[in-house]
Amino acid sequence: MKLIKIGVASLIAASALYAGTYNVDASHSNIGFKVKHLMISNVRGNFDNFKGSFVYDEKSGKIESVDGTVVVDSINTDNVKRDGHLKSADFFDEKKYPNITFKVDKIENNKAYGKFTIKGVTKDVVFDIEKTGTVTDPWGNKRVGLEIEGEINRKDYGLNWNKALEAGGVVVGEEVKINVELEGILAK
Repeated sequence: MKLIKIGVASLIAASALYAGTYNVDASHSNIGFKVKHLMISNVRGNFDNFKGSFVYDEKSGKIESVDGTVVVDSINTDNVKRDGHLKSADFFDEKKYPNITFKVDKIENNKAYGKFTIKGVTKDVVFDIEKTGTVTDPWGNKRVGLEIEGEINRKDYGLNWNKALEAGGVVVGEEVKINVELEGILAK
């Protein structure tokens, strides 16, 4: 019995050696989105200011959790007037709700199950997640790449502004496609 306990303790200790927290390298990552405009094309944008981390178990090759915060004021659609409107109370209301958060606590079969919060509204989401690679950089840092993709309905989060078009349809679509590309560095 003592031998079994020692064996189990050794396995736990060995897997702890392989598991690690990776901090997102924002200069090599992207938080992007796209939404229909006038029902005929997409407006794309991203957030320039964000931080996050994830846990990766090198031995199993699995991502175990993801945690991130996006600063709403950093929205960038390459149109200053539109960005200002998106920051206003019509959309994100960034003065009252300065951050968007995403927390994943379960990953199974390339699906990330977590909580997504916008404007103080938290919803359960399921996004696709893929580890895109691992590497040791020229400076000896372990890095892991991830891609997370999914879709939300903006109205579920109180982002309701819209205008009807004379020919039918609306200015802004309800479905927002999200694409997150992360490069993380193993925390020391």
